Amino acid sequence: MMETVSFHRRIGTWPAIAVLALAGLLTAVGTGGADEQIRESVLAGTWYPADPAVLTQQLDEFLNAVPTRWERTRLLALIAPHAGHAYSGRIAAHAYKLLQGRTFDTVVIIAPSHRVRFPGVSVYDVGGYRTPLGLVPIDLELIRELQAVDNQIRYRPEAHREEHAVEIQLPFLQRMLPTFKLVPLVMGEPSWDSCARLASSLARAIRGKSVLLVASSDLSHYHPAAAAHDLDQVVLDKVAKLQAAELNQALAAGKCEACGGGAIITTLLAARELGADRGEVLRYGHSGEVTGDSNAVVGYLAAAVWAAAAPTKPDATPAASNSVHLGLNPEEKTRLLTLARAAITAKSRSEPAPPLEPLTPKLKEPRGAFVTLHENGQLRGCIGHIVGRNPLAETVARMALAAAFEDPRFPPIEPREVANLVIEISVLTPLERITKIEEIEVGRHGLFLQNGRRAGLLLPQVAVEQHWDRRTFIEETCRKAGLEADAWQDPSTEIHRFEAEIFSETSRP
Repeated sequence: MMETVSFHRRIGTWPAIAVLALAGLLTAVGTGGADEQIRESVLAGTWYPADPAVLTQQLDEFLNAVPTRWERTRLLALIAPHAGHAYSGRIAAHAYKLLQGRTFDTVVIIAPSHRVRFPGVSVYDVGGYRTPLGLVPIDLELIRELQAVDNQIRYRPEAHREEHAVEIQLPFLQRMLPTFKLVPLVMGEPSWDSCARLASSLARAIRGKSVLLVASSDLSHYHPAAAAHDLDQVVLDKVAKLQAAELNQALAAGKCEACGGGAIITTLLAARELGADRGEVLRYGHSGEVTGDSNAVVGYLAAAVWAAAAPTKPDATPAASNSVHLGLNPEEKTRLLTLARAAITAKSRSEPAPPLEPLTPKLKEPRGAFVTLHENGQLRGCIGHIVGRNPLAETVARMALAAAFEDPRFPPIEPREVANLVIEISVLTPLERITKIEEIEVGRHGLFLQNGRRAGLLLPQVAVEQHWDRRTFIEETCRKAGLEADAWQDPSTEIHRFEAEIFSETSRP
């Protein structure tokens, strides 16, 4: 786990720690002087692959192993580990997979200083950071806004020269975000006062902007796995509850460890000021799961911080504007929604399934359908049948149960949740094979593609909700299938489009 030599001791039989060649890290390009300085990679070839193709393949393997989630609430911040990708990359992927389909103008990475100590916070405010995947430009405008309200934030070259905790995050960000600018912050003094001050400055500067916060931190270091788990569980609990002050106290008392504790505390405080109401632990693990040595491990956490969800109100979520009309009348749509809710309610109470009859001829027609569940504005389950082999009413009732109790991304619905669910039904047209990407109309068509045994489907409304263009839509469908993003160009990939009549409990006629 490529840790720093200066501030971390070795792990028993751990592989020798790489000695990084750190000369010439700041390379002036052109003749424009300091404003064009580029911070070159110091980790490529050791902490992660130097070859862009190999690095991309490694990142995709990590990311494709994480199920896709479609969240409608606003993502404010991520917490990700900063060991070498071979050790913590599989954990970090759980954080960065949430960026799928999202865009941010700027990413602020808050990292600890592992090698040098200094007062305040250092920001790299010249040029950009380069990795094998390209150059990430600095957001100088936002940096100047931060410095205008907080004079503890200034450029200290030594803070960035050998620091790995910022750079290690960049390849994941470059893979998941089409474009973004960077504000790299390294904390030299992670005291409570410094964290609170930086958090307040960040919240003031980024409010109303398209900015993602990333806290870079590992957790406990070099304890047996069981002891590490106990220590790290304290951090996980405080993060989930957004308890920055309590986390600070626990770190000070030695009840837990996090080399980027200041970064996590700052992120939680800033996110709270920006409207956060929920922290989520996405994944926890440790280095021993990779090395096989559980005697002295390093803990890794992937977490997210979400903004408060808007309350669900009647008629607040209309059906998709380009929803096709398949001949279902208002009474039939209401009947399908009622059947779906009745099926979920009965199952949650361990009661017999409710009867489907009486049914109109339209509800007896074989049609594919998907049932999507939301709870407090957040996705809670979505499963369906692409091809109609059974009566529509039967398919809807079955898929409602599957979405509620069998979606592998979520735990089964509990009885107390049923009343808070909002049910959406998408009734599909037959699949139509296409050969050109130009035949896809975002907002009208859903996509289903297949290559060998891998297949993926995205409903029409997903592209609208995520503000995707046509190319992004088909690339995300490829990823949903576990394929490379450009697999749609493979002649052996079959691409199908379809339309859907979409209606929900908040949009019934």
